[in-house]
Amino acid sequence: MQSTIAQALQDARHHIEDLEARLLLQCVLNVDAVYLAAYPDRNLNSRQQEAYRSLIAKRIRGEPVAYLVGEREFYGLTFKVTPAVLIPRPETELLVEIALSRIPNERVCRILDLGTGSGAIAITIAKLRPHAQVIAVDCSSEALTVARINAQNLGVSNVRMLSGDWFATLGPQQFDLIVSNPPYVAEGDPHLSEGDLRFEPIIALTAQEEGLAAIRHIVANSLHFVAPGGWLLLEHGYNQAPICRQLLAESDFRNIFTCPDLAGIPRVSGGQHYDRTRATS
Repeated sequence: MQSTIAQALQDARHHIEDLEARLLLQCVLNVDAVYLAAYPDRNLNSRQQEAYRSLIAKRIRGEPVAYLVGEREFYGLTFKVTPAVLIPRPETELLVEIALSRIPNERVCRILDLGTGSGAIAITIAKLRPHAQVIAVDCSSEALTVARINAQNLGVSNVRMLSGDWFATLGPQQFDLIVSNPPYVAEGDPHLSEGDLRFEPIIALTAQEEGLAAIRHIVANSLHFVAPGGWLLLEHGYNQAPICRQLLAESDFRNIFTCPDLAGIPRVSGGQHYDRTRATS
C-alpha cells in the first residue's frame, strides 16, 4: 500500500522525533524541507517506502542521524560524515569562531589543525580565511579520505591533509595558530554508552590520563611549532579548563583564557606564545 509524504511522516513520528523523521525522508527522496512541506500528498513508491522504513529502524536502534543521511551542517557549511569521523557539533563552532578572530582577513597566516577528522574545523577556517595556509593532520586514513572529499565539495584549495600522529610528521616549521579538538573523554566514561557516542570512533573520543593525555601532549610539544606571538586553542571537557590553563602556563604561554559555549560550559582554552625577543626589545 502506497503512502504519501504526510502519511509517512506521521507514521515515523510514532517512533522518532519530527525533525529526524523529516531529515531521513529528505534523504530518501533527495529533496529539501521546502519540498516536503509543498507536496505532502505526493506518493512514495515501494522502494522509497522500504528505504525510509530501513532508516527509521536504524534510528530506533540509536544510529546517529548524521551517519544515516551522510552529512551534518557546521558553521553554515555542509560536511560529509561517516562512522570514520566524529560528528561535528555546535559547541565546536566556538573553537572556529575564536580562531577566526585571531586570523587577519588579508594576510597570509599558517594554521595547523590537529586531529582534523571530517576536516570541519580546518576547512571552515580555510574557506573563511582564503589567504590562510592550513595544514590538517589526522592519524586515520579513513578520516582523511572524508576530509579530502569535504575540501573538494566545498571548493577549498588552501588546506593540505597530512597523515600522522599529532606533530610527528610535520618537521621543523611554525604556525601562527594551532587549533585542536582532541579526544578528551576519560576511558570508561559512562556517557560513552549513551546516544551518538556509542557509534562514533572511540579513538577520536577518549584519551588516557582521565581524558587529558592528548591535551598534555599537544601543549607540551606545541611551543616548537607555534610562532612567537602565535596562539594555541584547544577544545576540552566541561571540567578540564583549570588543568588546561595550568598546562598552558607551565609551558610559558601568556594571555591564557577560557571561553564558555552557548550552554555556559567552559569549552575552549588557549594561550599565546610569549615573544621574548619582542618583550626585551
